[in-house]
This record gives sequence, structure tokens and C-alpha cells, in this order.
Amino acid sequence: MIVTRSADQTIAVGRQLGGLLRAGDVLVLTGDLGAGKTQLTKGIAQGMGVADDVTSPTFTIEMVYEGTELPLYHFDLYRLDDPDQLEDTGLFDVLGADGVCVIEWGEQFADQIGPERLDVFVTRLDDEAAPGQEPPRQVRLVAHDVRGQELAAALEAVAG
Repeated sequence: MIVTRSADQTIAVGRQLGGLLRAGDVLVLTGDLGAGKTQLTKGIAQGMGVADDVTSPTFTIEMVYEGTELPLYHFDLYRLDDPDQLEDTGLFDVLGADGVCVIEWGEQFADQIGPERLDVFVTRLDDEAAPGQEPPRQVRLVAHDVRGQELAAALEAVAG
């Protein structure tokens, strides 16, 4: 578990994670609105060498960014509520393919995404902030396969 105390620190953790990723890696980011999922994704993109500004693709569902060596497929499934809707997103075309897949709000589709993933839970620690202050964030990793375990251990080693 990693705790960040600012948006910049959350981005920095993402950058460290992005530097560890390779083709076929799948991350499912889970957290309430405003928890920091997109900030973490901005950092992941930076760590992969993406020069573009990363925003949450809430209305487009998927954004593709070219990194130095790999593409980053960034999905936001917030507006979906039925597994049948996944067919039209392009998700199944890129899972386990030539790039890295970061999926916000994907927890409800865990069965369809499959076990070859790393779940990243981002939680606002509101009770640890003074009124008017931005709260710290907790980043917790849950691996479902050997690759996820490797990523979690590597990130804990560099960021923990």
C-alpha cells in the first residue's frame, strides 16, 4: 500500500508504475469520483513516454496514446452498466495485445476482463485532511496473476 499526499505524488507513483509496464499488462483502476484514478493514469502515461495530455475518456470511452515503445489504451467504463456494451468499446481488441490497458471503472466487468490483471484501488483519505485541504490518497494493489504480483512487488519496492 502506498500513500500519496498530493496530486503530484499520485502522478509520480503512476510514473513509476508506467516505467514497469510491458505489452499485455492490464490495470483496472477502482475508486470513487475524484479519488485520483486519472491523476494516476497521467503518471502511468508519463512513465511510458506519452507526450500527450491524458484526460479521462468518460464520453469517448477509449483514448489511445502512443508511448515511447508501447501504446497506452485508456478506457473509462463509468457510463456502461451491462457486459454486452463492452463489445462496442474496443476493449476486447486490445486486452493482452501490443500495449498497456488502463481501465477506469472496470471493476464491475472483472469477469469479462479476466484474471490477467492488476487491480489498483485509489482511495481518498478524507479523515486525514484538515478542512479545506486536499486529502491524501491510498493506492492499494491487488494482483490476480503472476505478472500482477511482479508489478505490485516492483512498485512497492520503488514507491513504498
